[in-house]
Amino acid sequence: MATYKSDFLNALNARGFIHQCSDFAGLDALAAKGEAIGYIGFDCTAPSFHVGNMIVLMMLHWLQHTGNKPIVLMGGGTTRVGDPSGKDETRKILPLEQIAANKASMQRACAKLMAFGRGRTDALMLDNADWLTKLNYIEMLRDIGRHFSVNRMLTLDSVKTRLERDQEMSFIEFNYQVLQAYDFVVLAREHGCNLQMGASDQWGNIVTGIDLGRRMGTHQLYALTTPLLTTASGAKMGKSVAGAVWLNEDMLGAYDFWQYWRNVEDADVGRFLKLFTTLPLAEVGRLAALRGAEINDAKKVLATEVTAMLHGRDKAVQAARTAQETFEQRALSQSLPSVEIAAGQLEDGLGVLSAFVKAGLVKSNGEARRQIAAGGLRVNDTAVTDEKAELTAADLVDGVIKLSLGKKRHVLLRPV
Repeated sequence: MATYKSDFLNALNARGFIHQCSDFAGLDALAAKGEAIGYIGFDCTAPSFHVGNMIVLMMLHWLQHTGNKPIVLMGGGTTRVGDPSGKDETRKILPLEQIAANKASMQRACAKLMAFGRGRTDALMLDNADWLTKLNYIEMLRDIGRHFSVNRMLTLDSVKTRLERDQEMSFIEFNYQVLQAYDFVVLAREHGCNLQMGASDQWGNIVTGIDLGRRMGTHQLYALTTPLLTTASGAKMGKSVAGAVWLNEDMLGAYDFWQYWRNVEDADVGRFLKLFTTLPLAEVGRLAALRGAEINDAKKVLATEVTAMLHGRDKAVQAARTAQETFEQRALSQSLPSVEIAAGQLEDGLGVLSAFVKAGLVKSNGEARRQIAAGGLRVNDTAVTDEKAELTAADLVDGVIKLSLGKKRHVLLRPV
């Protein structure tokens, strides 16, 4: 394993973050002096970050933790264009009001992973709409566009892949790399930024920014990317049975967030403890070495530590306690996620199919029927066998009805 002078690169290397770097020696020297000022850009395409974004957010965390300065760049401007990276078709253009709302909502998770302020290593939150929306098109072509070679732009993976598949790329998407490169130049000039980080699919865009900086007279700029993350079975990181695993609690509760990490594959536990927690590596090594049934103890530590970072230690501990009561003690925990229904619905009889749809455990009556046929739905821990069954007040236990999909997803119906 490589050894660096800086705590920053040593930490990232030991924890498995590093995929490519434009100049290890140059970046290492800066970071060792506490002079690395690094940014990652995020387009505002959803109201929350998801688990797939966490690996790069943790890069910003470690940058700050090792005495350097992180910048979170919100793409209020670039979201209006749409990043073509990894996409087979043009992104939907969002209304400006939705972009603004998404940006405000996304910012909440950042404050959990790094400290913002005016100090030397305090994180900055910026928005590229502040400069991109003020660009004059003719001036942009003359002052910025002249530095770009169309021949080279066509070789970027985000462009080449679309063209090779004979899938249309709009002119607005083709310009995304120009805007991202210009972001790097603006941050270098106005905030002393010298490093852009991101996932490996952003490498081409990032080094384009380094080249533009050289042509426009900035100081030396650097690129650092992390591997695109998949699970041990090859699945894309951040997906669950219910969909995306969001970081904002209003989009995914602390209990369900905890459960996502508790249920990761055995082969992923050690790697995820390194990437997504701040536990000392010696403790990570001890937990990763557990085998057999004991690996579940390591999964619980992983789930609790990640949940504590995003939702607070109290909620993480409560989620762990709820899981223990639900799965290990077979008790009905009042801390499970719940959905309120009108009490009158139980008096009239609530169809079991509708109940599972209301609870969000299935998306439709048809899906509920298929789950019943497969033995996947349970009411108060009893398998549902009759799709025409109705829930009534007689099914209440301690004032709630427990609905389950499989062994790991549970919701309480709570009449009000």
